Amino acid sequence: MHDSIVYTIFLIFTGSAVVATLALFARQAMIVGYILLGSLFGPHALGLVEDPALIGQMSHIGIIFLLFLLGLDLPPGKLMAMLRETVTVTGLSALAFFLPAAGILYLAGLKPMEVLIGAMAFTFSSTIIGLKLLPTTVLHHRRTGEIIISILLFQDVLAIVLLLAVETAGGAMPGTGRLLLPALALPGVLLASLLLARHGVVPLLARFDTIQEYVFLLTIGWCLGIAELAGVLGLSQEIGAFLAGVALANSPIAQYIAESLKPLRDFFLVLFFFAMGAGFDPRTLGVVWVPALALALLALVLKPRVFRRLLERAGEDPGRSAEIGVRLGQISEFALLIAVFAQANGVIGAPASALIQAATLLTFIASGYWVVMRYPTPVAVNERLRRN
Repeated sequence: MHDSIVYTIFLIFTGSAVVATLALFARQAMIVGYILLGSLFGPHALGLVEDPALIGQMSHIGIIFLLFLLGLDLPPGKLMAMLRETVTVTGLSALAFFLPAAGILYLAGLKPMEVLIGAMAFTFSSTIIGLKLLPTTVLHHRRTGEIIISILLFQDVLAIVLLLAVETAGGAMPGTGRLLLPALALPGVLLASLLLARHGVVPLLARFDTIQEYVFLLTIGWCLGIAELAGVLGLSQEIGAFLAGVALANSPIAQYIAESLKPLRDFFLVLFFFAMGAGFDPRTLGVVWVPALALALLALVLKPRVFRRLLERAGEDPGRSAEIGVRLGQISEFALLIAVFAQANGVIGAPASALIQAATLLTFIASGYWVVMRYPTPVAVNERLRRN
């Protein structure tokens, strides 16, 4: 009975409902509660959920839907303009983050390869924190969201290259074609999405837009289909979903689709945060807590300041630049994936993997709390800051 998926879903959502209620009364961030609940119910504490990997795989769908919905609000022309504006910011910020992170990891006694991978993982910011907590219906935050999306899109491509490099270092030597595939696949998937949407999906949506069930099914199939195509070609499924949304952004029905999918997105995102907490073993903190705390503090202090300065120099408003810096001021969920993948391939040891994971989770908790309490978000406990 306790191994059934129904029992697991019951634990997650009933527990999350209780935690969310307590968080609202205490005026705290609900996301932090989901992570802590996962840690409590996971295999390393009470053991009520014994297979967090399964929940993690399910929760991955929430990230895919999140990127799809964001793509729906960003037409191709605007996307290309934003990418041109932020490429310098993304590159310079990665360099600024890499060097001090490498210093901390070196002082922690990690091996050169572990320092390299850990410092590179440190340079990425979280898609979940950056975008899940961003209002999409306020004009100011549409511009903010466009900048954040373009920065994160570049970072996602860099993260994929890093994963391929880890695979190479682990002994699974991909050929030159495998290394070049992601770079070639990105424009290819975008072009294919635009053509298929223009000549297939959009005409079907226009013809049968009064049948809500069909619109829902076609939209889900389109999103997951392009996401899977991107995954097969070496890109992340999140990038594929985002491009699928971009291809439909000019459609008159785009906003209706976005509103229809928000509850489905939120369902899977609760699973994501729960799985994140459940998959972490608190016992590893006894060995790595000092460097993990130092790395987390570095992200929380350095990233907002660097992004703010670079965006101001690029001509952005100081207030918006400061807000974007805070919203990107954490380590990415990609760092968790890189840490686990690198350990599985024998490239880094268990202590290094635990250090990266612990630092990432600490920044998730602190950054999520900071954003929810200071800036407008859909889950703000202060009514003045609550924006959808």
